[in-house]
Amino acid sequence: MGLLDGLLGNASKIDNAAIEQELAEVLAPGEAVEHVYKLIRDYFVFTNKRLVLVDKQGLTGSKVEYHSIPYKSITHFSVETAGSFDLDAELKIWISGTATPVQKTFNKKLSIYEVQAVLAAYVLG
Repeated sequence: MGLLDGLLGNASKIDNAAIEQELAEVLAPGEAVEHVYKLIRDYFVFTNKRLVLVDKQGLTGSKVEYHSIPYKSITHFSVETAGSFDLDAELKIWISGTATPVQKTFNKKLSIYEVQAVLAAYVLG
């Protein structure tokens, strides 16, 4: 991920192994990290059982919030692709019981179709 992408808040795909170690205490037995997207210091983690949003807080990032969303709680989602002038793609996920979707922005280096396919496989599957 380039510095400019990080400053603009764009997500990029990263290696699963390091994040799986970092989330070892949070993961359930038999749960495995399958896809990870980084947004500055935060992570958007797809496991084989749920979506985990990792929010690193404070100046040092030592305080961390783990927001766990079971795939069955996702009511619907939308994808907005990048355009000629708007170079970013967006993913919005609605969770049952909430009116406001979880929204993430992805840069052109990452295929929003890949992210949508991963989410669709878990939500529909």
